[in-house]
Amino acid sequence: MSQAVAVPRDGRLADSIARTVGAARVAGVRLRAVAELFGSVVTPLGWSILAVVVLCFVAGYSLGWTELVAVGWAGLVLIGAASGYLIGRTAYVISLAMPVDRVVVGDRVPGQVVVHNPTRRRLPGVHVEVPVGAGLAEFAMPGLARDSSFDDVFIVPTRRRGVIPVGPVRTVRADPIGLVRKERVWAERIELFVHPRTISIPSMSTGFIRDLEGNPTKDLTSSDVSFHALREYVRGDERRNIHWKSTAKTGTYMVRQFEETRRSHLMVALSLAESDYATDDDFEMAVSVAGSLGVRAIRDGRTVSVVAGDKTAASGRSRGPALRTLSTLTRTRLLDDLSRVETSPRALALAGLARAAAESMAGISVAFLVCGSRATLAELRAASTRFPAGVEVVAVVCDPESVPSLRRVAELSVLTIGFLDDLQKSLARTAGA
Repeated sequence: MSQAVAVPRDGRLADSIARTVGAARVAGVRLRAVAELFGSVVTPLGWSILAVVVLCFVAGYSLGWTELVAVGWAGLVLIGAASGYLIGRTAYVISLAMPVDRVVVGDRVPGQVVVHNPTRRRLPGVHVEVPVGAGLAEFAMPGLARDSSFDDVFIVPTRRRGVIPVGPVRTVRADPIGLVRKERVWAERIELFVHPRTISIPSMSTGFIRDLEGNPTKDLTSSDVSFHALREYVRGDERRNIHWKSTAKTGTYMVRQFEETRRSHLMVALSLAESDYATDDDFEMAVSVAGSLGVRAIRDGRTVSVVAGDKTAASGRSRGPALRTLSTLTRTRLLDDLSRVETSPRALALAGLARAAAESMAGISVAFLVCGSRATLAELRAASTRFPAGVEVVAVVCDPESVPSLRRVAELSVLTIGFLDDLQKSLARTAGA
């Protein structure tokens, strides 16, 4: 019977394989870094010229075509000359400054780019680019002597409400033909909030809203601040509510009864449904109306909620309340949020918006429904019925350049305004009615 003999294993082969694998891994990492470097500086035109050079060399030498070989060498010289523009490092210090980061739509906002040379030698000029929204501000910066600076000003267009990203500033080194391009990012990006235009609404214009400290209702309670009447004591009443003078006169325990008071809670619901607006001007006016109402309530110290219809699922069903609540902590926070809102074909319709708002907000006293000119009276009436009884609903229909009007449909007040300035007088008419 044969017996296997253990032979000592020579580790030199395994060591050589391990070294080969490690070297291949290191080479792969370096090749990947080189490829990323070339990919970041070579433009599509540069890759095209490089491909033409390779094809000319292959076809020219294989077919003996002298003209193709000459074209290949000319292209190679061109690529080498373009690569010379990438040599060297830029020692500039570049900063981006804006006087304000929040403006009203239509205001002119200047931005400033400052380039400084902190070195002891003269630096060559470079090309400076500043992305401004979808546009681009470009500057041809001249060469700078030591410890000198260069600044230039650009204007940010604010023709439309929104959030405009400005920057980051980048310097570009490229050859005149455009084969290579090397960018370096300097300053950070700045967000410019373009707020909607709002108007000042006097407090008396919203006088139909319940008093801030609470108005008495017809609901009775045993503990509040608005006295209603006296009644006989029943088991379970608190002894502190016993009215002892009346008890002494009648010989029967009498307790105080109060009317429940409620604090005013103003809600502004802005429709984002694309079907409610005929033009962009309709929607911009609606955003301005929502902002004006919310800002006035914040200044008055009232409890206010500003909501907008969020996007629903593609199937039409939403797992949660499709409602977007805007910040009302301060005037600036509210206008910042209003700068971001946009219409959507999948946003909640008026009825769905009103239902979601009524379900998520408790104690609403007055609700403003803000929409565009395409919203019908039937849709507004259906939306108003989604609120609990006792809530005063005011619909503000934004129809640019139309004659302002006021209509009453049951408990619903419908304001139609043609200009933002019509809002003040229309609210005063509503309060008087």
